[in-house]
Amino acid sequence: METRTLNGNPPGTLVAAFFGYLVSTVSALVGAGLLLGYRDELADALRTGVNNGGAHLTEDQIQHSATIAQAVGIGVLVVLALLYLLLSFRLKAGRNWARIVLTIVTLLQVASLLATSGTAVNYVSTAISVLALVLSYLPPSNAYVAQVKHNRAG
Repeated sequence: METRTLNGNPPGTLVAAFFGYLVSTVSALVGAGLLLGYRDELADALRTGVNNGGAHLTEDQIQHSATIAQAVGIGVLVVLALLYLLLSFRLKAGRNWARIVLTIVTLLQVASLLATSGTAVNYVSTAISVLALVLSYLPPSNAYVAQVKHNRAG
């Protein structure tokens, strides 16, 4: 088992995990881009929900609500992507707290995918995140994170 010193680069397992999380982030942004194409579906879902619920909305209100839903969804995905990027760089720097947060986020991503019907992009993104998670806990990654922690404490 080879662990490089802090003066060198992190082990390949941690670098691969870093790139895995970057690819997962890009796929989430692709999903945000795909959301732009679902405006009509959102409006149709609102029309169906409104008709079944007894509420009466004008077409302008339905279109406005679809636009807001789309903007909120895209905004959330962009914020999460930026968070993922920050955590990915901290992981590559050997920060254990980032690895723990990425573990929680990845587990939530898996749970969300299991609870809903996801798209192909969701499945690919989740699979890549799970692979990156496993790589971030392999022995060379663990040794590097421990070394970073020890050198920061000392």
